[in-house]
Amino acid sequence: MEPTTLLPIGLGLIVIGAAMGIGKFATAAAESIARQPEAAEKITGAINLPLFLLEGVAILAEVFAFLMLVL
Repeated sequence: MEPTTLLPIGLGLIVIGAAMGIGKFATAAAESIARQPEAAEKITGAINLPLFLLEGVAILAEVFAFLMLVL
């Protein structure tokens, strides 16, 4: 089996994992804001950094997967 045959599966798993993580963060933030609307600015500020980091990790994982294909 060629190593390149599993690359699309790996990329799909990366995207699915990142989407699930971002979805859980967004759900938790929306529930927190619904419970305490006056703390919406603090909750939004606290949730942005982990969301950006999670998306960055997913992009890096895709880059590394493509590099494994090339190298």
